[in-house]
Amino acid sequence: MSSHTRAVLQALFVTFLCSTSWVFIKLGLDEIPALTFAGLRYGLAFLLLLPLLFRAEVRRAIARLSGRQWALLVALGVVMYAVTQGAQFLALERLPAQTTSLLLSFSPVMVALLGVALLGERPAPLQGVGVLLFLVGALVFLYPASFPAGQVVGMVIAALGLLANAFAAVLGRYVNRSAAIPATAVTLISMGVGAVLLLAAGVGTQGLPVLSLRGWGIVAWLAVVNTAFAFTLWNVTLRRLTAMESSIVNNTMLIQIAMLAWVFLGESLGVRQVVGLALATVGTLVVQLAARPPRA
Repeated sequence: MSSHTRAVLQALFVTFLCSTSWVFIKLGLDEIPALTFAGLRYGLAFLLLLPLLFRAEVRRAIARLSGRQWALLVALGVVMYAVTQGAQFLALERLPAQTTSLLLSFSPVMVALLGVALLGERPAPLQGVGVLLFLVGALVFLYPASFPAGQVVGMVIAALGLLANAFAAVLGRYVNRSAAIPATAVTLISMGVGAVLLLAAGVGTQGLPVLSLRGWGIVAWLAVVNTAFAFTLWNVTLRRLTAMESSIVNNTMLIQIAMLAWVFLGESLGVRQVVGLALATVGTLVVQLAARPPRA
């Protein structure tokens, strides 16, 4: 198995964990306000990662960081965690999961454009075809999407999350592709920044509710498995995958979330939805199979 294929499989596993997060988030929002929920999730995950500081190589790597590298990691924490994840929780609080997924499914196009402009990573022509197939599949699956009155704020928040997600993909690739900073240090610092901002915003605006045992269980699972572990592994995959490749793999969540919702939330799939899922899956495979050799 090549290192590129291994990175693709690892990234797909991370997206599966993140897809289950949507089910847990929808359940947890019944008793936990959105920003506070996000802050608790990433705050606990950050605390779980703090023991990494006892590793000598991590301390040395952090001590060697330049001012520019610190600025990049802080920016990554703001965009990837505080803005992107905060917007996702707020959007899911106000919009159906399918509507939110529809908006986020357009991130590959934005990432491809940003990757060309900021990273000089030009996709192969066949990868462009794969992106189009994926987007067509997403539209077939999700449309006609309804946007009832009163969901305008949620739409704006989801659009902000889309922009932040695209910038996070490009910035994450830029930070990780040189392998100058260990993945553990990238995750620890960026998540710490994002967690502090999320928790401060959540407690300051929404308060800290009294959680049930079920609520704490959801927060703990999301923090330990779907955050601390998953995001560290994701940063590792960014060393081999381009920004557009990572974004396409990330967008298989649209397919996975639909299947999980069908199994666990009772949301059925019609013929149109199945066709859309098939097109999106083929598009994802085309992008991966047509990938140019990644730069280290």
